[in-house]
Amino acid sequence: MTRFLRRSAAVFAVSVLGPGAAQAQIGGQQAFSFLNLPTSAKLAGLGGLNTSARDADATMLYGNPALLNADMDGRLALAFVNYLADIRQSTAVYVFNTAKAGRLGVGLTYLNYGDFEQFDPAGNSLGQFSVNEYTLSLSDSYTTGVFTLGGTLKLAGSGIAGNHSYAALADVGGLFKHPEQDFTVGLVVRNAGVQLKAYDGLSREPMPLDVQLGTSFKPEHLPFRFSFTAHHLQQLDIVYLDPNQRGQVDENGVEIKAKKSLGDKIARHFVIGGELLLSQNLHLRLGYNHLQRRELRLDNTAGGAGFSFGVMLRVSQFQLDYTHAGYHASGGANYFTIARNLDSLFKKQP
Repeated sequence: MTRFLRRSAAVFAVSVLGPGAAQAQIGGQQAFSFLNLPTSAKLAGLGGLNTSARDADATMLYGNPALLNADMDGRLALAFVNYLADIRQSTAVYVFNTAKAGRLGVGLTYLNYGDFEQFDPAGNSLGQFSVNEYTLSLSDSYTTGVFTLGGTLKLAGSGIAGNHSYAALADVGGLFKHPEQDFTVGLVVRNAGVQLKAYDGLSREPMPLDVQLGTSFKPEHLPFRFSFTAHHLQQLDIVYLDPNQRGQVDENGVEIKAKKSLGDKIARHFVIGGELLLSQNLHLRLGYNHLQRRELRLDNTAGGAGFSFGVMLRVSQFQLDYTHAGYHASGGANYFTIARNLDSLFKKQP
């Protein structure tokens, strides 16, 4: 019974949160699905995925390690996500430049699902248990000309009621940046790795591999930057049709079951994001994730599922980001990020 409760808690957590969790062709078949979650307000504001939006935001390392650049040097970013119920996620990222190892980015993410109560077969309470997951990452990049190659090594852990699992993973990415125009193209292979230790009584499971390709560009005379990202390119069909869901009934009383179409299969791979650049100190963001929109909708409404809205505000030496991302018709998640350059903070004044 205890093992059943442990697995139930894990299934609940993944089904609520993972953007890949609703992808039945993907979710439910892999461990550590939390690695697909956006970790910061900017990533969430651009639709949850992005491989090409290059700037000083250190949290973009979670989208593509090739986005690591000199503008991030000395910057510390702290991100917090308020999901449903008691589910909370916290992330810290710091980028620094060393003489020997070059430019490095260190990140730590901790996700807590709150406390659950477990019972024995007779219905007697056995007390509460916690569920949490975390990842420690180290990123590096190398730039030559207009191309940047980057990599991230990650150690991930997951714990359910004292039962733990661990995995070693890597992200490998590349970025092309136009030398004159605001135009970038990014390619990344995320979460390639292996489960080092499975949960007790369970066999090892595959990691949430995701191959992504995206571009960001700003027209010369328009204060708007567009981003388009294609994800899960390693698998065409990520459409899930619930076999237990009743379809519509025709005039003869025959149930019409939903069918997969090529257009729907293709559309679910794309995420669209945009930034309205009102000034250097104020940006507005909008994102749309078609897969989330389709998978997290109700029978009669989708609400704000799949859409995200955000804002970036620079105040003095601090950068503040906020995003509200819709995950369901009943609500969504709130993302907060605060960042500052620590080099300027501790730099000695003449």
